Amino acid sequence: MSDQAFFSREYNARAAIPEHAQIFARWAERSARTRASMVCYLDRVYGPSPGETLDIFPARKGDGTALLFIHGGYWRSLDKSDFSFLAPAWVDAGVSLVVVNYELCPKVTIEEIVKQTLRASAWLWLHCEDYGMDQDRLYVSGHSAGAHLTAMMMAAQWSVYDRRLPKELFKGALAVSGLYDLRPMLQTDFLRADLRLDEASALKVSPVFLPPATRAPLYTCVGALESSEFKRQTQLLRERWRGVAGEDIAMPGCNHLTVSEELGNPASRLFAGARTLMKLDR
Repeated sequence: MSDQAFFSREYNARAAIPEHAQIFARWAERSARTRASMVCYLDRVYGPSPGETLDIFPARKGDGTALLFIHGGYWRSLDKSDFSFLAPAWVDAGVSLVVVNYELCPKVTIEEIVKQTLRASAWLWLHCEDYGMDQDRLYVSGHSAGAHLTAMMMAAQWSVYDRRLPKELFKGALAVSGLYDLRPMLQTDFLRADLRLDEASALKVSPVFLPPATRAPLYTCVGALESSEFKRQTQLLRERWRGVAGEDIAMPGCNHLTVSEELGNPASRLFAGARTLMKLDR
């Protein structure tokens, strides 16, 4: 099998999950119900482009802990509104959930999406206290392409980016089923045209070729039913970022899509691991 055929098979998560359309429909239905029933501040603008908005689901109790969640979709699909369903479990646990949007490829490049996520993170730190969140209790998580962006946020030199920001903006991160070396995307036929990467640009936005800029812990997770490449990507990041690599959360029975649902399931290992990351299990 050629490298192109191998990578196209390994990274085509939807093709490997026949019921993916039903899963997406379930997310949309649960998310719409969440927005209709919970206190939320929708489409807060954090940057100049139309896609630079975020949704805030404030906790009614707790210590000001907040989780910024970055959605996946190979940087080219899905929307923050698809992931509102994560909010009820976290708000009940005393954690405010912030779900961020960004412009999608091919309208913009992955490098521009990274810059937008930097702007969203900076906006959150500067405005979080307006919504009952604590600047010293911010965490970040993402799934798939969102996990890539999560890792990129942990490589960000915040006080250089904006002198108003602290050196350590996030106190920890949870990267779920992510992509951390983007060079295989150059040989993945269903992505190549939209992502518009070349060797140089792929290296520039690959976290495994950047040092973490923080000592805050990075937890990882990949579903047991995911492809060998998603598992390899996670292990590669853990090896390269050994100094900050925290717990690697095992998720038996989960595929690339269902694993993200478990972040909103209070009974799951992933939810428990995230609580441990946030020091809420004490």
